[in-house]
Amino acid sequence: MNRNNFTSESVTCGHPDKICDQIADRILDALLEQDPQSRVACEVTCTTDAVHIFGEVTTKAEVDYAGLARRVIEEIGYTEPNRGFDAETCRIKVDLHEQSPDIARGIARRNEAERINTGAGDQGILFGYACKETVNRMPLPIELAHALAKRLELVRRSNELQYLLPDGKTQVTVEYDGQDRPCRVAAVIVSSQHREGVDIHTLRDDILGHVILPTIPSALIDKDTQFFINPTGRFVMGGPAADSGVTGRKSISDTYGGCARHGGGSFSGKDASKVDRSGAYLARYIAKNIIAADLADRCEVQLAYAIGLAEPVSFRLDTFGTERLKKDDILYIKSIDRLGRNYKEILEQWRVLTKEREVDIVVLDMPLLDTRRGKDLMGTFLSDIVLQVLSFVAENERANIRQRQAEGIAAAKARGVRFGRPPRPLPENFREVHR
Repeated sequence: MNRNNFTSESVTCGHPDKICDQIADRILDALLEQDPQSRVACEVTCTTDAVHIFGEVTTKAEVDYAGLARRVIEEIGYTEPNRGFDAETCRIKVDLHEQSPDIARGIARRNEAERINTGAGDQGILFGYACKETVNRMPLPIELAHALAKRLELVRRSNELQYLLPDGKTQVTVEYDGQDRPCRVAAVIVSSQHREGVDIHTLRDDILGHVILPTIPSALIDKDTQFFINPTGRFVMGGPAADSGVTGRKSISDTYGGCARHGGGSFSGKDASKVDRSGAYLARYIAKNIIAADLADRCEVQLAYAIGLAEPVSFRLDTFGTERLKKDDILYIKSIDRLGRNYKEILEQWRVLTKEREVDIVVLDMPLLDTRRGKDLMGTFLSDIVLQVLSFVAENERANIRQRQAEGIAAAKARGVRFGRPPRPLPENFREVHR
């Protein structure tokens, strides 16, 4: 059997790069809380006893940027003086300026001929991925690496292991069988910053017993599984005192651990008009729903945007040969609504259509939310898109199906269901255009 390994890593909140991500996002949240229309692209770097906050911000909000940064650093746990980095004494420099008016013009302008609502804040390529390896539809290696990092955080913050300090990293290697199914954990690496004077054997036994074994499913561990805990034997100096940090530098562990592509843009510190963030969330949402609908075992979605345009300029879907339908029968994103229609009415309309199973429509239930970071999926510039995934039927059955659809809608109207404008019929060359 042709087996192979795949490895993913995660980091704790005290890692230098994640310190920067958290400061940038805390600033973003504070700005959006006061002014939901804020345009934010905030970057952060950190090094020994210093933090630099810079980027572009256009807002009516008044925020104490340095104070927010110190609060984040304190919450993470860098509070002890004379260790090279702490919340009270580190130097914080702020260099923020307004967004370029040329970029702002692309976001705010209106042009119905180009179907622009609120335009994307920049061009960009974004990827989303999902699979059936875990209940969260995430790849198993990154899921386990994240679980280890969370557990490492828990035993530190709860004082279960009192000698641990904020910086830490985890890494998991999963072995796959010849059919690309995870079958065992081949290796686990955990590195945790600790206080001076801790016996390395005690630390290794504690990390194994308190972190690794409670986290990794026992069915995936065998006699050949390797454990590497603080492999150098010493990790006293950590955080920004040991390594500089930058926003967006953990983009692979922030997504799929390397199991899927990444568009290259940072997520942190960006409002939802930045497609680096919100577009990546949308791509993940599409992929996750395709897996949830049991249309494939693995799915990767690519979206591409142009600055100023609200909708993608391209869409690509790859199911890696695991699709239940023909690959070109998993439909391209199709907007069936613009702003102003009632979302519940749209869903009800499409649920009526799904009653005729010859047209297998799966409604992806996306809430229409004016989001902040885009955490709930989108910003307003994408929030009016409703997605559908359907299989096509033979050409000679289309007329009959459309007739039954019309009858279903008429019956729904008779029951008092209110509709907006009906969906446009698919063009006859739809399959060729969207192959």
